[in-house]
Amino acid sequence: MTTGASDVPYILRALRGEQLERPPVWMMRQAGRYMKIYRDLRTKYPSFRDRSENPDLAIEISLQPYRAFKPDGVIMFSDILTPLPGLGINFEIVESKGPVIENPIRTMDQVSKLTPFEPDSQFPFIKTILNTLRAEVDSHTTVLGFVGAPWTLAAYSIEGKSSKDYAKIKAMAFSEPTVLHAFLAKLADAIAQYACYQIESGAQVVQLFDSWAGQLCPQDFETFALPYIKMVVDQVKAKHPTVPLILYISGGSGILERMAKSGVDVISVDWTVDMAEARQRLGPDMMVQGNIDPGVLFGAKDFIRDRILETIKKAGPTGHVLNLGHGIISTTPEENAAFFFETAKHAHELLVGAR
Repeated sequence: MTTGASDVPYILRALRGEQLERPPVWMMRQAGRYMKIYRDLRTKYPSFRDRSENPDLAIEISLQPYRAFKPDGVIMFSDILTPLPGLGINFEIVESKGPVIENPIRTMDQVSKLTPFEPDSQFPFIKTILNTLRAEVDSHTTVLGFVGAPWTLAAYSIEGKSSKDYAKIKAMAFSEPTVLHAFLAKLADAIAQYACYQIESGAQVVQLFDSWAGQLCPQDFETFALPYIKMVVDQVKAKHPTVPLILYISGGSGILERMAKSGVDVISVDWTVDMAEARQRLGPDMMVQGNIDPGVLFGAKDFIRDRILETIKKAGPTGHVLNLGHGIISTTPEENAAFFFETAKHAHELLVGAR
C-alpha cells in the first residue's frame, strides 16, 4: 500500500521540502501555564516532576493544547533536565525558583563517577508517553520529542540552579577546561542515547534546546557548545538519518551561521532577527522555525494576524514551521493563543485575500 501525502503529518511534509498552502504551526511551551485546564491540574498535582514523569498526567497535559487548538505538532510534556538523574545528577524543580541541583558538578572526580546512562530502564515513562501520544493523534499531527543540549545541561549541573551570569560554568571553562570538556562529552553521549530512545518510542521530530548557549561569545560557542551539539546530532543521525532535528538557541541571532554547522535540519529562530534576514544568512538548504515574539500575543487580534502573515511571507513558501521565537508567556490570554493557531491555519486564504 502506498502512503499518500494525507497520511503524512503536516510538519513532516514541510520538512521533506514539500511546498504547502501554509506552513505547519505549533508553539513552544504550548502545553502549560497559560491554559486554565493546566493550572487546575497543577493545583491538584503541585510537583512538576510528578506531572512530567507520571505518564497519565504527562499524556493529558501534552494533549490539552491539541484538543483545544489542533496544532500541527504535539510536543511531549517534559523538561530538559529529565535525563540528568540517569547520570546520577538529581534535581528538583521548585515553584517560582526553577531547577535546583543539590550537588553541583565541580570536579573531575564527580565527572568520572557519573552513573552509566540507560534510558530504557531508567526512563520507562518516556516510552509510555510517546507511544500513547502517537496512538492518540495518529497521522493527524506530528509528535515531537526534545532534549537539552550539552552546554545547557552542563550549565545547570555546574551552577546548581538558574543563573544570570553563568559565572561558575564560565570559570570552569576558562580555568579548568579539561574538566568541562570531559563532562560535556559524557553529556553528549547520554543526550544522543536519550534522543534515540525518544525516536524509538514514537517521536517523529526531536528539538534540541541549547537555551544558555546564547550567552557565549562566538569563539566560546565554537569551543564549548557546537562540537558537542554536533556529537549528539552525528550519533542520532547515524541511527535515525531521516528523523528531522531542530536546534533552538535563545539569543542565538548572532551565531545563526555557526548553528547551521551542527548538522541539524532546522534552525529555530528567535525574534531578535528578521525572518527574511535569517533565511538569507542560513541559505536555501536550511529549514527554519519561528519567529514570532511571544509578546505579540498580548496585542490586538489585527496586530497578531499581521505579524503572522508578515513572518510567513518573509520565510517563503517552503521549509518553514511557524512558531514563537521562545516559549509562550504564562500570562498570555488563552483566546489569543487560539487566535494564533486559527490565523496560522487560514494563512493561505488571508494572504490571497490581501493581494
